[in-house]
Amino acid sequence: MSLTYPVSHPTGKLTQEQLHLFISSAPLIAKRVADITQMRFISDYLLQGRFDATGGGIFYENGDPVFADGDPEAISPLGEFPLVVLEDGEITSARTDKWGLDTIISDEKIARQGRTPIDRGILRISNSIVRYVDSVSMAVIASRVSSTFNSNAWNSAGAAVESIITIQNERAELGLGFELETVVLRPAQYAKVIGMLIDDKALPRESGETAIQGNAPVNALGLTWATTPHFKGSNPLLLDRNNLGGMADEKLNSPGYASAGTFGVEVKSIRDEDTEGYKLRGRRVTVPVVTEALAGVQLVGTGL
Repeated sequence: MSLTYPVSHPTGKLTQEQLHLFISSAPLIAKRVADITQMRFISDYLLQGRFDATGGGIFYENGDPVFADGDPEAISPLGEFPLVVLEDGEITSARTDKWGLDTIISDEKIARQGRTPIDRGILRISNSIVRYVDSVSMAVIASRVSSTFNSNAWNSAGAAVESIITIQNERAELGLGFELETVVLRPAQYAKVIGMLIDDKALPRESGETAIQGNAPVNALGLTWATTPHFKGSNPLLLDRNNLGGMADEKLNSPGYASAGTFGVEVKSIRDEDTEGYKLRGRRVTVPVVTEALAGVQLVGTGL
C-alpha cells in the first residue's frame, strides 16, 4: 500500500455534522477570526508596544527620557565608569474596557445555508470590534498628539518629502531619539497622495502595482503611508510607531474563550439547546496607551 505525503486535506462542502463540530470549537472559531482580522487592527499597527493590563488597568510612565542624563566618558585601564541616574517619566494610569458583541446562528440556517451564516456572523462580529477599537485608538492618538507643524502644500512628491524631512530634522534636534517615519491619512487624503506618488513616479518598483491591487500600507520615499477610515482628523499625522505607545490587553481567563495569538479578539461559542442554535461571542478587553506624545506631529497646511 502506497501513501502520498503530505496527506491532502478534505475538499468540498462540509457536512452538517462537520459544521456543528466547527462552530462548537472555540479554537477553530478563533483561528477563523484571526484569518479575517489579520492586519486589520490599525491600533496594533500604530501602537506597537504590548502591555499586560493585569487587574483591570495599567500604570505607565509618560514622557520617559530616551537618553541618559550624562555623556559617556573616556575610561582609563581599571578606571571606574561614571554612574548616571535614569530619570522616570510622569506616572499615568489607564483603565481597560471590554468591547464585545453576540450573534445567534440557528440550526435551520446551518442546515439550509451551510457555512455561509457562520462566516457571515464571524465577519460581522470581527469587523464591528475592529471598527470600534480602532475608532477609540485613533481618537486617543489624535487627542494626545497635539503638536503641529506648518507644512508646505503637498502639490508634488518633492514638496511632501521636503516638509516631512524638515519636521524630522526639527524633532531630531530635540535629542529625543524619535524617528518619525509613518504618515497616517484619511482615505480621501491617501488616495490623493498615492495618485501623486504614481504621477511623479515616486513609488519603488516593488510597490508598482499599488494602484491595481490596493496594497496598504505603502513604503515610499523612506516613509510608510498608512490609512484607516477610523481616523477623523483633518491633518495628516507623522508618527514614530515604535515609541508612540501600545495596546494594553487584559486576559480575563474566562472559561470557553479562545484566541489565535497573544492579543486580539477572543471568541466563544455557546450552544443553546432551548432555542436550538449557537451564540457566537467576540470581545477584546483593552485600552490604547500613548506614552510619548512627541513621537508624533500633526501636519498642517498640506492642502489634502
